[in-house]
Amino acid sequence: MNFKPLSNRVFIEPLEEEKTTKSGIVIPDTAEKEKPVKGKILAVGPGKLNDKGERSPMSVKVGDTVLFKKYGPDEIEIEGKKYLVGDEEDILAILE
Repeated sequence: MNFKPLSNRVFIEPLEEEKTTKSGIVIPDTAEKEKPVKGKILAVGPGKLNDKGERSPMSVKVGDTVLFKKYGPDEIEIEGKKYLVGDEEDILAILE
């Protein structure tokens, strides 16, 4: 499925955190799960319009792995898979 976000929106595929700790302890699926804060950019909008009517370039691109605000993006489900959609401002950093 292709996504075409509008304005400064981004579609993010959340990346699940490891289910085993560094010391080898396995965290069961029944444990309380936090909302993921790391993901991969799947689609990027064209950018927000500024006061002059010009598009501001986006700071992220498709394929970037990013850290984002825990409760910033909205969760959506398409064809049984969960995605996040949010504003560029919800992204805190690009992981290299």
